[in-house]
Amino acid sequence: MTTLTAPHAPAPGWAPPVARLQTPSAPRGAPNLNVGGRRLIGTTQGFGQLWQRTYQVRLTGAQQSPAEVVHEWKQQFSTFWPAGNHFYGTFDAREPGEVALINLAPMPGPVHLTTGVMVIYADDTSFTFMAPEGHMYAGWITFSAFEVDGVTAAQVQVLVRTSDPAWELVMRLFAFKAEDRFWRRTLANLAKYFGVPEAAVEQRLELLDTHVQWSRAWNTRQNAAMWSGLYAALAPVRWAVRAVEGHHQSA
Repeated sequence: MTTLTAPHAPAPGWAPPVARLQTPSAPRGAPNLNVGGRRLIGTTQGFGQLWQRTYQVRLTGAQQSPAEVVHEWKQQFSTFWPAGNHFYGTFDAREPGEVALINLAPMPGPVHLTTGVMVIYADDTSFTFMAPEGHMYAGWITFSAFEVDGVTAAQVQVLVRTSDPAWELVMRLFAFKAEDRFWRRTLANLAKYFGVPEAAVEQRLELLDTHVQWSRAWNTRQNAAMWSGLYAALAPVRWAVRAVEGHHQSA
């Protein structure tokens, strides 16, 4: 089991502690919700069962070292995600302290999940995200590369609880499987980028704690899917307001 504990004072590779996240920048027209003003949420603040979900691909035949793989992964991070999902970073690469906006398409339809992440740690061969309140996950996602039997391997490891009862229900019903497909596709895209188009992605799922934390049920009030859906439903109202404002300005 991997445990990440940030020191009280920033050390090399660690982001400075923050009480609440600043609102990240986003391209014009991209929803920017559920990040600014929210706190980061770890496994102790989450609701659901505790999982460690590991996805790994061996880049057999590729000549890049683990550090070279992670360097490219940081630079090109969003290009490896499945189509329809967007990562809007605020730095050129994934560096400690970066707060990024993400728009995800977890299911067919017009409603996208809008949330974000913060890079809490990064070094030459790994980088780690932590999510804000309302995100589906409370915990950490670590991206890394290392050698296995002389071959460079790339890995995504997710150590999380769901953040609230609504997310726990959705994830158990179908979204965990969708999430597994998401990271397998991401690693397949990464392998293809390094010239290994037929690489097999291995998956290991470990349920570390079967209990849920009912004391965290109130986290539901910040559920990012709920607020993203409300934002989408109010799109006609925002359009009408802009139309009225434009009319007054032109009058």
